[in-house]
Amino acid sequence: MTDDTCKTKPDIDYPCSWIYKVIGPDELVLRRLITEVLGERAHDVSLSHRSAKGRYTSLRLELTVADEADRLRLFAALSDHPAVRVVL
Repeated sequence: MTDDTCKTKPDIDYPCSWIYKVIGPDELVLRRLITEVLGERAHDVSLSHRSAKGRYTSLRLELTVADEADRLRLFAALSDHPAVRVVL
């Protein structure tokens, strides 16, 4: 018997508040990227974590996403930038 619960998509009611963690080496570049991607769209950005040696910074980005396409588009736009190591 297999457990298929990990294979199902989450049931998300849109629009909803969504949080991304944007991680990269330069906090200022990450903040500029977020502003560039979101433009005038309402959002909150705060420092989530900085590595002990200062090599990586994690920013917490919270905003309202309209639907799954919007959520995935933002994820891709943030992830595709060379200054970003990972988006969670």
